[in-house]
Amino acid sequence: MSGRTPVAVLCTVGVTPRLLPHMPNLRAIGEEGFTAPLETVFPAVTSTVQASLTTGLLPRDHGAVGNGWYVRSRAEVQFWGQHNGLVSGEKVWRTARALAPDHRTAYLCWWFAMGAETDTVLTPRPVYRYDGRKEPDCYTRPAALRDVLTDTLGVFPLFRYWGPMADITSTRWVVAAARLVIRATSPDLAFVYVPHLDYDLQRFGPDGVEAIRAARQTDAALGPLLRELRDRGTTVLALSEYGITGVDRPVDINRALRREGLLGVFTQRGMEYLDPHSSRAFAVADHQIAHVYVGDRADVPRVRDVLTALPGVERVLDRGEQASLGVDHDRSGELIAIAESGAWFTYYYWLDDERAPDFARGVEIHRKPGYDPAELFFDPQQRHVRGRAALAVLGKKIGMRAPLTVVPLDASLVRGSHGRLPDCPQDGPVLLCSDPAQARDRYRATDVKQLILRLSGLG
Repeated sequence: MSGRTPVAVLCTVGVTPRLLPHMPNLRAIGEEGFTAPLETVFPAVTSTVQASLTTGLLPRDHGAVGNGWYVRSRAEVQFWGQHNGLVSGEKVWRTARALAPDHRTAYLCWWFAMGAETDTVLTPRPVYRYDGRKEPDCYTRPAALRDVLTDTLGVFPLFRYWGPMADITSTRWVVAAARLVIRATSPDLAFVYVPHLDYDLQRFGPDGVEAIRAARQTDAALGPLLRELRDRGTTVLALSEYGITGVDRPVDINRALRREGLLGVFTQRGMEYLDPHSSRAFAVADHQIAHVYVGDRADVPRVRDVLTALPGVERVLDRGEQASLGVDHDRSGELIAIAESGAWFTYYYWLDDERAPDFARGVEIHRKPGYDPAELFFDPQQRHVRGRAALAVLGKKIGMRAPLTVVPLDASLVRGSHGRLPDCPQDGPVLLCSDPAQARDRYRATDVKQLILRLSGLG
């Protein structure tokens, strides 16, 4: 490590200039070094931005055009794919290793971790039993790390990492795991994901007491890690992928397409499922953007007219307009819809809740053909819903099949979203760095890869 400086990159989801005053531990990084606005990429969603941060590329080049997309070759919507091979381009750890063959990287709970060419990997990875049960666990490399983390910290808290019970527990676990890994392996470069702000900012919006409480909880959880990194002489780079803004208007984009006879479904046991094969057009909703796939290009003008007339839609991008935002990739929809400020897109395609598929009422991030923030809520219409959830979790622990069918179908509960480029810098993402020598007025997400290399002494 001669001549090199260890670097830790913290993805502190949802941090904005508005929230920093409530986060003294995080703010101290910028006070030691500098703080700058981060110009994010479009769409401003987790998978897309993280791919740009690690490759220095726009979505048109790395291919992660959202948290999910329609895989045309398989005629399936695939959301939250985990394999690093889904992202094209040379990642920062590979560039670093080309410059310094003994360079070591730890990649902890950032997305696209499976198959990443890093020395250490940690990512959520449930056990899917043959009878449908889902049990909390994680995947690590080296494989033995999973047992060390589980024995030391307990089982990865999957149901506190996402879903209606998601809370600060998961962030504390990830931070504790990061401290353990950094002590044991002394990586040159460590990536650490800090998820907590994502939860209450989507549940309650970014402007209330809940947001301030979540910011303070996140900052307190980060305190021990930041102190340890400082003591180790590690340069800290903390950044957010996006800012979360207030919303109060869910837009049922797929229902609009269905009412126009463009979206097709098939029915099994009284439940309706999206049918890409019979659909002339359908949307893969992802927060405030939606990739709209049109089977016959002759239908594009008609579909565009339907979307443009839909209340809550601000813009509809064709391929040429997608190029101006760097998202013109084969995985993108023939059209991309952008929600108005204050609006966001649901994935719902059924017209009667009695016909909704069973997974709609559960936490099922891979089966839903779009992102569903309602998974952060317990259904207020169900009596004793928290008690039922607790019994279901207990049932899982003793080996019973106990699905958590507690998610509401009421999109109006959601109060925060993202995906649009920010209208105001105070609501946008931010970058903090403990090295003042790298200060700039602003950074772009695509600049971060080179910044990491410079901070490491390799740029």
